[in-house]
Amino acid sequence: MARVFPQAAISSPYMSTERETFTVWMKSLVYQTNGLTVYNSNGEITYRVENYDKCSNEVHIMDLHGNILFTIRKKKLWLFGSWYVYRECGSFTSTEEVKPCARIKRSSIRDGDWEVRDETNEVFWILRFDPKFAFQIIDIHGNIIAQVKPKQSSNGITLGEDVLTLEVKPRVDHSLVVTLVTVYGLIKGIDGEVKQLRDFEEEEVAVGDEIAIEI
Repeated sequence: MARVFPQAAISSPYMSTERETFTVWMKSLVYQTNGLTVYNSNGEITYRVENYDKCSNEVHIMDLHGNILFTIRKKKLWLFGSWYVYRECGSFTSTEEVKPCARIKRSSIRDGDWEVRDETNEVFWILRFDPKFAFQIIDIHGNIIAQVKPKQSSNGITLGEDVLTLEVKPRVDHSLVVTLVTVYGLIKGIDGEVKQLRDFEEEEVAVGDEIAIEI
């Protein structure tokens, strides 16, 4: 990933020398369905996703004008799979033509968390918390790069599960952070399906046991 935590001077419109706060609405601005719309602290739209789907194998992260910044593609691997992030590759028909700038997969050493590895092989972690859609992105040293939590009103009232606050540390590429938020949304969709499958299997077992007892 063009380094999430760069040491160079700020030259990108997607970075700032100050901490930034965004509002993330987990809905498509156009279709009012599964999607993602991101507003800056001035209430201006900065990022959007219009082709978001919880079971999608390809998702595009765009700016306000519809320019593709990142493409997320899922590689199916066992139950959960892994996600590859490509920079500005919406016009490519095959991921073989370009190399991913990041890969996200379930952590093998942190139960329930996800590993993010960039093109320089630098590792970051997505650490999930309760409630449902709250998590942090940390570097290998445990420094918080960004964090997401349910958005609250000035009176402390939670605005809903699909309205979030995203806080991004200075000198961090917030366009890539938004991409990771989108990946996490896809992950939560997969986790939900797995839970439903497990619940269904448990119900099947319970029904089977009950029938056996009755016989």
